[in-house]
Order: sequence, then structure tokens, then C-alpha cells
Amino acid sequence: MSTPESAGSRVLHDVEDQVCRITLNRPEALNALTPDQRERIIRLLGDASADPAVRAVVVTGTGRGFCAGADLRGGPPAGERVAGDVARTLRLGAQRLIAAVLDCEKPVLAAVNGTAAGLGAHLALACDLVLAAESARFIEVFVRRGLVPDGGGAYLLPRLVGPQRAKELMFFGDALTAPDAERLGLVNRVVPDEELAATARAWADRLAAGPTRALALTKQLVNASLDADRAAAFAAEAAAQEINMTTADAREGVASFVERRAPGFRGR
Repeated sequence: MSTPESAGSRVLHDVEDQVCRITLNRPEALNALTPDQRERIIRLLGDASADPAVRAVVVTGTGRGFCAGADLRGGPPAGERVAGDVARTLRLGAQRLIAAVLDCEKPVLAAVNGTAAGLGAHLALACDLVLAAESARFIEVFVRRGLVPDGGGAYLLPRLVGPQRAKELMFFGDALTAPDAERLGLVNRVVPDEELAATARAWADRLAAGPTRALALTKQLVNASLDADRAAAFAAEAAAQEINMTTADAREGVASFVERRAPGFRGR
């Protein structure tokens, strides 16, 4: 059984130039997530939200896999199942992980370096932007195990590709290549494997140089838009702009426009 100490070595973390980098580091298991790794990622995303020194987040993996999903080998021993256990486990586990990505107040970029399956696919697709190496694959693996998709899959996929495409992916569980994922709109851009890290760094640097609070509010508006009617969406937009206009970055953006110069955003 893994320990909190091992979770630190199996989920690497560093902050450089205002970019928080979270790297799944179990290449021998295609970065399948154990519960302690999942909890560390949730904590790191929460810390990134609250830390003014962090203005963008990158999630990636080592080796051939981005994340092969939850590590089922560490599950509870077989025995009589207690009603509610499975639902409780999902609420406190996989769903909390996806919510941590969606709720992070900094833009989160997935750099998908290889296979993203099951919960691993949903971890990538919950991110605000998705870069994929040419060798990456996305697999809704649940049907292969006789399982219902979890980790927010039935929430995320229809919003990204529509209900028919989502059902096709989930009903058949076929591996989706990176170019096909880009064609369907699951991926922002596909790059050669050797260019993934540099491209992710360049995108993260651009995000980190942006108006951080405006990006956070924009993320909230977009994420909520498909669940809101027009009146609610317009009201949320107006409230977000009201809040944003109190920031130093908004004042800087307006001043730079008037003065015909490039803005210098500080994330404040």
C-alpha cells in the first residue's frame, strides 16, 4: 500500500515563472491513479487556486501514458457490498478530482503525452485547454469492464461533442487517436511528441502573463453556461464584469489601450 510520502514522488510538483506543473509519475503503470495520488492532485489544485504566485497550471505525465485511469488493484477486498458505498466512494474520490480541475481558479492546461483512459481521459477533458502528443489516445474504457462511466464523463463528453458522439465513445470504448480527438473538438491542438513539452510551456507562459482574475471569471462563466438559461447567463456575465472591473489588471488593460501600448498584467 502506498504512503503519503510515496505520493509525493509519484505526483511531481514544481512552480516556476508563475506556472504550477503537476506531473503524474507512475510510468510503469501508465500513471494509473491511486487514492493517495488523487488526493495529492486535489490538494495541489486547491493550493494553486489560492496562491497568487501561481497564474497557470499544467497537468501531464511521464512515460507512455498520461493517465490510465483509477488503479483498481488497490480497491477494497471482495465481500458483501454495503448499499451506498460505491456512490460514496465516487463522490469523495473521482468526482472530487474532476471538480477540483473545473473549480480551480487558475487556467488548467492538460499536456496529454500518451494514453488517457477512463478517469484519466476525464482528467484531461476537464482541463480548460488540451494539448495532445501525436501518440496520445483517449479511451472511454468503462464499457470494456462492464461499468458505467464515472469521474464526470457523462457530464463532460456531451458538452464537448454532443450526446450522439458521447454515446458512441462510451458505448463502444474504442481508442480515439489524437487527430480524431482534435477533429471531434476534444483536443485544442495535436503536436509531435517531441514538441509537446515546449508547446505546453509556451501556452502556460501566455496564460500566466494574462489577467488572472479575468481568466478565472471567464472560466466560471463558460463552465456554467450550458447549465444556465439566457437570463441567468447574462446576469452572471454582468456580475463577473462588475467584479472584474475592481481589479488592477482591468485598469491596466484599459489604460494600455488608451495609451496604445502592450498591457503588463500582474494577476491582481
